[in-house]
Amino acid sequence: MTRAAPLRVGIVAGESSGDQLGAALIAALRARVSEVECFGVAGPKMIAGGCEAWADAEELAVMGLTEVLHHLPRLLRLKASLVSRFLASRPDVFVGVDAPEFNLRLARRLHARGLTTVQYVSPQVWAWRQGRVRKIGSACDLVLCLLPFETAFYSQYGVAAAFVGHPLADQIPLEADREGARAALGLHPLATVIALLPGSRLGEVGRLGADFLAAAAWLAERRPDLTFIAPMATVRAREVFESKRTEVPAAPKVLLIDGRAQEALAACDAAIVASGTATLETMLSRRPMVAAYRFSALTAFLLRRLGLVKVPYFSHPNLLIGRALVPEFLQEQVSGAALGEALLGRLSDREYLRELDDEFRKVHETLRGGAAGRAADAILTLLEDRDSRKTGQ
Repeated sequence: MTRAAPLRVGIVAGESSGDQLGAALIAALRARVSEVECFGVAGPKMIAGGCEAWADAEELAVMGLTEVLHHLPRLLRLKASLVSRFLASRPDVFVGVDAPEFNLRLARRLHARGLTTVQYVSPQVWAWRQGRVRKIGSACDLVLCLLPFETAFYSQYGVAAAFVGHPLADQIPLEADREGARAALGLHPLATVIALLPGSRLGEVGRLGADFLAAAAWLAERRPDLTFIAPMATVRAREVFESKRTEVPAAPKVLLIDGRAQEALAACDAAIVASGTATLETMLSRRPMVAAYRFSALTAFLLRRLGLVKVPYFSHPNLLIGRALVPEFLQEQVSGAALGEALLGRLSDREYLRELDDEFRKVHETLRGGAAGRAADAILTLLEDRDSRKTGQ
């Protein structure tokens, strides 16, 4: 694409997953436009890709209805600062990458002042608090969706949305290299390996870590031959997980791995996973899993009391397939015995494993196809259409 001036992109990415998405988007834009200037909230990958960082992406690593309250003053100060700086710099487009609770509020302020705004990664508005969809439409010129069913939901409300695919489906090969991953992690090639993924946020690890270790203890008692591994997202997450061992004295040895979650999933035979992106990664690795999640007690109370949840499933695989293929355990349902029993029963069910493998492959193929490039193309088309309308006037 040829432009008379550099393409100026204001961008705000939340935590490490947003940093990865943002970096890939920046690279795709640079491949299409000769000069691109990016600035905003960025992580190390975006900075390496040439984005000027006004703040660190990890500042937005907050989730939950009540968990945000503790950080609210800091987040409000950051938002006010960003509004001022973006309005002063007037980028061609503002792109909020994930972190919807923060980015959509920011986009609304910028959109009201005439900036073109895009949300990259739809919030799960189709799942809970569906009333937000109209506010999203008033805040954004375009929503870039990672999941195929999301665009149909937005179309019901007249909100412009485009399915671009999921970057993880591009990163993870259709056939995971189990042998190579095991060699890289120092695992025996014939071992039966169970991966524990208790989440990337400290709150998740704190709420689920003991139960995941208890599940490992339950499984090890019945299958002493099992090998357990646990990829840890950060050093702090590792510390929190290790501290949970005191609550589960019967927990077996667990090989802790710094990062390398995709490698761990490629190496394992099955996984116990905190609901979120990790369930999608596990599905794309075509591994059987059990999904679990716990909110804080107050967040769970509010979700139930106000009837905010509108979908029958909470894990990515079940949502994408449209039925309960993956066992799910939420809140008080989560226990070591429940997780262990669900996993062990399916680990030996050959018919189930064949069905799961087939369904997971179909979803992988649907989500695959150059998500970052599609996202860049959608943004550039949006800007071309806007410029054409201005010229026509």
